[in-house]
Amino acid sequence: VSNIIIERTAKKVRVTIVTARPGIIIGKKGADIEKLKTRLNKMFKKEISLNIKEEKKAQASGQLTAENVATQLERRVAFRRAMKKVIQGALKSGAKGIKVSVSGRLGGAEMARTEWYLEGRVPLHTLRAKIDYGFAEANTTYGIIGIKVWIFKGEVLAKGIQAEAKEEKKSGRKPRQKKGE
Repeated sequence: VSNIIIERTAKKVRVTIVTARPGIIIGKKGADIEKLKTRLNKMFKKEISLNIKEEKKAQASGQLTAENVATQLERRVAFRRAMKKVIQGALKSGAKGIKVSVSGRLGGAEMARTEWYLEGRVPLHTLRAKIDYGFAEANTTYGIIGIKVWIFKGEVLAKGIQAEAKEEKKSGRKPRQKKGE
């Protein structure tokens, strides 16, 4: 599950679940989704509209990427290999940049530390940057390892999301002249 959107109106509640694998949530012949609907009806006591959307590019989602690294670490994959594999997948799926940070007792070391890899551009201070953030925890035999992922998808401009801002024109100044010319 990468995102859950809840829209409330006076009579109705619309819940949209965005996931990479919708078949797991729906279940066999829609059995699991019906259980979920009945539970939500009891909680809200309103009419529930439940929608499930498939995340087309799962590798470009921050939350799904972080959960992917967490499951790999729980299966004892080397943390550097897991990070690099995820970075390559995100860049192939169209991301402009990705940063992955892993913190904890990495590789079973006695002293906890943080390691991160950055590929491409990840402008965290740019307000118009469309950055998808995800966080997950991996429960290993040595303790909990935290995973943070930032994926830069492009910049949001007036027309929508554009991959790169167009080059701004240089100011119309003339070059400086030296004395005596």
